Amino acid sequence: MPRKNYIVGKKICVVFSMTTDKGIFIQNIYYMLSYAFQVLQQKDYQSVAAEEFEHTGDLFAAILAKGIARQLKQGLHRDYISRSETLSVLRGKLDFPQTVRVRIQRKPQAACTFDELSPDNLYNQILKTTLKMLLRNEDVSLARKIELRRLLPFFDDISEPLPSRIPWHQLHYQRNNHNYEMLLNLCYFILHDMLHTTEDGHYKLAAFSDERMAKLYERFILEYYRQHHPSLKASAAQVKWNLVGEHDAAILRFLPAMQTDVFLRSNEKILILDAKYYGQTMQQQFGKESLHSANLYQIYTYVKNQDITHSGNVSGLLVYAKTQAAVTPDCLFNLGGNLIGARTLDLNQDFRQITAQLDGIAQQFFGKHPL
Repeated sequence: MPRKNYIVGKKICVVFSMTTDKGIFIQNIYYMLSYAFQVLQQKDYQSVAAEEFEHTGDLFAAILAKGIARQLKQGLHRDYISRSETLSVLRGKLDFPQTVRVRIQRKPQAACTFDELSPDNLYNQILKTTLKMLLRNEDVSLARKIELRRLLPFFDDISEPLPSRIPWHQLHYQRNNHNYEMLLNLCYFILHDMLHTTEDGHYKLAAFSDERMAKLYERFILEYYRQHHPSLKASAAQVKWNLVGEHDAAILRFLPAMQTDVFLRSNEKILILDAKYYGQTMQQQFGKESLHSANLYQIYTYVKNQDITHSGNVSGLLVYAKTQAAVTPDCLFNLGGNLIGARTLDLNQDFRQITAQLDGIAQQFFGKHPL
């Protein structure tokens, strides 16, 4: 079995084999997650980087097992929840109508409403629901399920909402609960659109949907440049429309926002990257394969509106994730004085080759080497 070394951040991880899921090495999904959520680069997760996974579900279960165990050592997040109880001593606010009813029954008690710190909140409820679903999932190995079962007793007093009833929009991360962000993002991947029920009632994790994988792919590229090319000041900046003259604010609202995936800047030079993850990289028209016209028009619009002085210092690049298609775009054009093109990133290879491609883009457009 061949031994391979993969560099994640400043650590070297040893991996002995990898299995593909939807044309991507499962281990590479872990590395992409480790850039999107840098908490995965901490020592608690080093063993995950060196393990072999047959299914994406098993990878997610391993990360959650480590992450939840780590969170339990620090203590589960607690929120104030409102409770109502009939007590012999006054606590919080008196519920006068209910107290009258209690006294009519000749009970020497008062109905009270008060706030209490409790771990039974949305953050921990999602963790419990996901743990239960993974334990019923056939893609999760027996050894991993044993790890997950050891965690469940710590969630005995926590509710278990149905996946379809989880109000994801209510999640907010602050200093006291920021460690939950990575864990709950994984829970979202698992619960939102990756679970399928088999005929015998068991759950099975599907491969990443294109929508979820596209978001991860985009964030991975952004965070890679932030970490390894800090001089490029990577961000997800918006491009402003290069408007001439004065315009009423009521009219301007009709213009769509030009939100970039990755915006790299070094002195006067700018490179706008648009990360694309599709099942089909190329479009076919009249028997001819070409770049998706909407993608090309989009990056062209970004570049031209950013380069308001027509200096030619702004370039644009579509960065496609490689598919099984025979034709993969790798081209660069000078369109009206600006370099605009497309590049293909192969996610089904040694991770060092993936990062070498990203470094090559920085070298080509800025002459920058990674730190």
